[in-house]
Amino acid sequence: MTGDNRKQLDHSWHANAEGWTRAVRENLIESRQLATNGAIRDAVLAHCPQRVLDLGCGEGWLCRVLAERGVAVLGVDASEPLIEAAREADGDFLCLNYAQLQADPARLGRFDAVVCNFSLFEEQLEPLLATVRELLGHRGVLLIQTVHPWQARGAEGYRDGWRREDFAAFQGAFPEAMPWYFRTLESWCALLSRSGYRIEALREPAHPDSGEPLSLLLEVRP
Repeated sequence: MTGDNRKQLDHSWHANAEGWTRAVRENLIESRQLATNGAIRDAVLAHCPQRVLDLGCGEGWLCRVLAERGVAVLGVDASEPLIEAAREADGDFLCLNYAQLQADPARLGRFDAVVCNFSLFEEQLEPLLATVRELLGHRGVLLIQTVHPWQARGAEGYRDGWRREDFAAFQGAFPEAMPWYFRTLESWCALLSRSGYRIEALREPAHPDSGEPLSLLLEVRP
């Protein structure tokens, strides 16, 4: 089942690339406009990095925002259609899946910050997180923004496990459902500890009116 989910996850980001690009560029995702885009942008800039890796960069919006502020950014994603869309809007991008990155991380050099903004959907993340340690320069920081576990628990309840996103709440064409692995807050903390990281900050970007958390934002270092 895990292997099937892995294949479908890859396939979904190819099939849904056009719909995702449109949703991001036309500001169709409310939570991103209300809080989560600004939260990850500000978290990165607070560290005054010179060089950043956006891991799972999608169509490249965060790369462009950081580049406008003078940061050298490399965007990496496994979806060729998303990388093509990113390159059309300018920037430095590579099409690499996580296995290819893990095989030769030295080719990318070192970074002051690595960002995983809603891009960690797999069950087995320890190998990737180990590779990220190699990519981080002295005092480098890893920033992870993901769905808020309590808000995203759904009908399956508050327990680890594979879920499916059908994008029904998103405007636009998303022809393929996306499998993703849900983690509780305890599970996120345990994963990072096992992978050799310590959590330096934990934030919960919230809806400006209701105060309900819209994401979980973790700042961690090796």
